Amino acid sequence: MKRINILITGASSGLGRGMAIEFAKQNHNLALCARRIDRLAELKQELLSVNPNITVLIKTLDVNDHPQVFEVFNQFKQEFGQLDRVIVNAGMGKGASIGSGYFEANLQTAQTNFIAAIAQCEAAMTIFREQNSGHLVTISSISAVRGFRRAMTVYAATKAALTSLTEGIRIDVMGTPIKVSCIHPGFIRTEINEKVKTVPFIVDTETGCKAMVSAIQKEKATAYVPSYPWHFYIGYYVLHQSAPFVK
Repeated sequence: MKRINILITGASSGLGRGMAIEFAKQNHNLALCARRIDRLAELKQELLSVNPNITVLIKTLDVNDHPQVFEVFNQFKQEFGQLDRVIVNAGMGKGASIGSGYFEANLQTAQTNFIAAIAQCEAAMTIFREQNSGHLVTISSISAVRGFRRAMTVYAATKAALTSLTEGIRIDVMGTPIKVSCIHPGFIRTEINEKVKTVPFIVDTETGCKAMVSAIQKEKATAYVPSYPWHFYIGYYVLHQSAPFVK
């Protein structure tokens, strides 16, 4: 099914921005939201230069302002007439080892990556249930597969929770016209990790986002991207319940 109107949260940078560019190339109208409206305005102009035949709407949104999530999603729906796909992408990676004195940073990551995701999923699914159509996409992480240490501890836990949440939503609407997908990106170079020097199997933003958009368009329940090496990594983990480079 052709999903014409796509909403992306956290679209001002990183994976959200990269996905918006790829979807624009494929003739999708875009509803983009993030906290930094100036960046969204710049992105809008870039997208229209890539494809002047699409419509791009932008709005300010802090996903931790839960009433605003419902407001903005409904405004986009009214302006487009219908939302065909919502990509729950907004997130952050602050944090440190548990017990090392950085509770506030860990809490902020937990609230943004999971609690705010519940609000976004609720707003999207309310619209999709009313329409009896739509595609909900959540952006989890390869880190959801197992626990990570140090700065990744809470981040990985929030992504595991998001994966579980998405599966529950998918089961709830199974057999209806509403589709639900969870995308697990591997290590993709963006602003969130630009200061981290040694990262296994990392790919650039464009390569990663192309792989993500390709997986989203297939509308499978779960995808690990880029497929190589993460498809094989997951298979190894399932068989051995271990991961060689994150111990």
